[in-house]
Amino acid sequence: MKRILFKTTIPRVEDDWHVGRFSLLLQHVESLRDHRNAPIFSVAARDRSTDADGNDPDLVALPDSDFDQLWLFATDVGAGLSTNDAIAIRRFIARGGGLLFTRDHHDVGACLLKLGEIGHAHFFNSANREPEPRRHCVDDIYTRTISFPNYHSGRNGDLQLIEPEAPVHTLLRREGIEPIVRFPAHPHEGVVGVPEAAMGCARVIAKGRSRISSREFDSIVAFDPDPAQGRGRAVAHSSFHHFADYNWDPRFGCPSFVTDPEGDQVLADASALDDIHAYVSNVALWLARELN
Repeated sequence: MKRILFKTTIPRVEDDWHVGRFSLLLQHVESLRDHRNAPIFSVAARDRSTDADGNDPDLVALPDSDFDQLWLFATDVGAGLSTNDAIAIRRFIARGGGLLFTRDHHDVGACLLKLGEIGHAHFFNSANREPEPRRHCVDDIYTRTISFPNYHSGRNGDLQLIEPEAPVHTLLRREGIEPIVRFPAHPHEGVVGVPEAAMGCARVIAKGRSRISSREFDSIVAFDPDPAQGRGRAVAHSSFHHFADYNWDPRFGCPSFVTDPEGDQVLADASALDDIHAYVSNVALWLARELN
């Protein structure tokens, strides 16, 4: 059985985006079965903890662990990774470990930049901004406390239509055929892109579109293995809200600092989550090299 570590970059704080707020994602991944109806994945879900040196024991041990994948939810607004944590994650990827890493608007999760070249798939406000200066502006005009990047793909609890890039990547096909086009929405998503050093072995595979400005933004980047750079497969996401319980079912609730109006599309349509479920299954299998 393949082992996956779900990890947030914050300590357990009940009124925040702790790892318990990704329980539906965990349940779905652990529900996946092989042709013998045996479970494919076992998931350990943990929030950040630190030792006396400020390092996370799970992360520094990762390269020599029996985990096959790391799904890193960068939900912090400060120093969510130590230097040694970042070095260990890079070593884990270099030995073939799979990585999904995601953050949110503005500078949430900016600790991902410590991952080096691969971390630069994420653009932030105070560092590693989007290359086009014209994009350095507020998109979500309703939440005054959040600055760019903050693309408004829809209300929490609603759906957005993502736009798969041609040729459609394996990750974005249901049953290997139909394109995946519906994702949970969020009123202020971050943004991703292909780092210059990864040109040729990484590409944008899906774009979102703002419901305010109609502006496209890069939503998902997929990295193929690159032995020269010491890297296995990886997937960068513009927002952890694509995976959060609250965005899959608003009845699960959210931290008290979230004050955006809720939508109801995921509750009104029994098939609303079919695409994101298929996508999550694809990610787990692709990172495990069970899907080409």
